[in-house]
Amino acid sequence: MNINFRSLRIFCDIVEKRSFSRAADENRISQSSASQVVHHLEESLGIQLLDRSKRPFVLTPEGELYYAGCLQLVKQHNELRDEMSALHDETARKLSVASIYSVGLSHMSAFMRRFSAEYPSAQVQLDYRHPNQVYSAVDDGEVDLGLVSYPEESRTLKVTAWRSEPLVLVCYPQHSLARRKSTTLDELADEPFVAFESDLRIRAEIDRLLFMRKVQVNITHEFDNIEMIKRDIEGGAGLSILPEPTVEKEVAAGSLTTVPIEGKPMERPLGIIHRRDRTLGLIANQFVDLLCADDEFVNRETHQDGGHASPTLSAKASPLTSASLSSK
Repeated sequence: MNINFRSLRIFCDIVEKRSFSRAADENRISQSSASQVVHHLEESLGIQLLDRSKRPFVLTPEGELYYAGCLQLVKQHNELRDEMSALHDETARKLSVASIYSVGLSHMSAFMRRFSAEYPSAQVQLDYRHPNQVYSAVDDGEVDLGLVSYPEESRTLKVTAWRSEPLVLVCYPQHSLARRKSTTLDELADEPFVAFESDLRIRAEIDRLLFMRKVQVNITHEFDNIEMIKRDIEGGAGLSILPEPTVEKEVAAGSLTTVPIEGKPMERPLGIIHRRDRTLGLIANQFVDLLCADDEFVNRETHQDGGHASPTLSAKASPLTSASLSSK
């Protein structure tokens, strides 16, 4: 049986794209050559891989099994290739990440110290941006990964789930609700409320929850970032509903109080986005794997975070004012 690895990769591309022509273009061969690859595989194996009587073609049961095995082989080969490349190629050790502001502020500094310790040769550039700018930066190929809330997949972007953060009522310690062990959305009716700006997804989600309970709050101010909302609450401007991890430091310092909201748990999902048509390199996969596995460490280290990234991993803010840095 004479089957080369390139044939396996081309076969996987044909199945994934459900098209001989698109797979041929991807591998810079003719459509006829792509068809010959499948024919040669079927002839060598003595089985039919594709049912061409249907449009578009479908995998036969044997083809399904063979495709799954080939896909695993191609993945392992790519990972090994990237690992070998990373040993000698400085660019392969570089990773660029764009993050919404609240994710970076609350969690990333401690994580980056951990990542630096485990992968000292890695060079990661972390850039805090507005949510729309994170999506654009990943989509345009400006950065490798994006960290966002309420992540959304698209034709070009893929999402890896990261974690979910519980939403809680946040108020200043002197507020009457601050002494409660829990509260309900109904008890927020007519309360002064510091809200997110209306174009942010988290604002839409909170508005939807209040609308479902027929609760109207008295919006005093609107901001597009969590830091400004927290400062406004500390000044007595009103209450808000925020992701619990984003106020851990203020709660520990006694400047803010959180109160659980009764009923169905409310959460803000966080995810990692990257382009579908780009295979993540070794460093990117290590970063994603450790980030997804490191939630307990990050939460435990948050209060000890002095706000400084490690010397190996640099963190910078984009040239935006603090009021325009979003915590969507």
